Amino acid sequence: MAKPCLDFWFEFASTYSYLSVMRLPARASAIGVDVKWRPFLLGPIFKAQGWDTSPFIVYPAKGNYMLRDMERLAKAQGLRFRHPGPFPQNGLLAARVAQLALETPQGISFCQNVYLMQFAEGQDISEPDVISASLTAAGLPLDLIEKAQNPENKHRLRETTEAAIRKGIFGAPSFSIDKELFWGDDRLEAALAWAVEAAQ
Repeated sequence: MAKPCLDFWFEFASTYSYLSVMRLPARASAIGVDVKWRPFLLGPIFKAQGWDTSPFIVYPAKGNYMLRDMERLAKAQGLRFRHPGPFPQNGLLAARVAQLALETPQGISFCQNVYLMQFAEGQDISEPDVISASLTAAGLPLDLIEKAQNPENKHRLRETTEAAIRKGIFGAPSFSIDKELFWGDDRLEAALAWAVEAAQ
């Protein structure tokens, strides 16, 4: 039997990705699913739909609902949540660094630290000092910030975003198993179950 696996597509500015990033590792490990973490950017996807910002800003009622929903869901998971300012944040630097961090065992911890800095502490993740603190907390070297600016690494993030578009991904978090796509933190368990079934 093949090893169950799925691709996890996440955007650092995404509120609901915060929830998935914090609970996915334990859930996947418990049932033996390998996860490929794929940071990408939602900006180009939104722009293709005619939006220049998050739909939670474009549609205020949706944004108000999201904030209250996140408060409820975070509390249920034992997580702190505060609406960061500005919102949505610029996750470009975080995503570039994450690509390199995720090549190490501490990469997941780095990603979780970034989300905690943003959605629990209210820090601005576009600031290098915030990314530095997230690296240090994960036990990773600070020179990853400089390495993340290499043209090859920048191109890699563009390629991942383009791959997300080809997959039909329109939001984060998303989970894919071959051609199957699941969108939203509330589909995490369904995606994991599908990955297990697909491997049988």
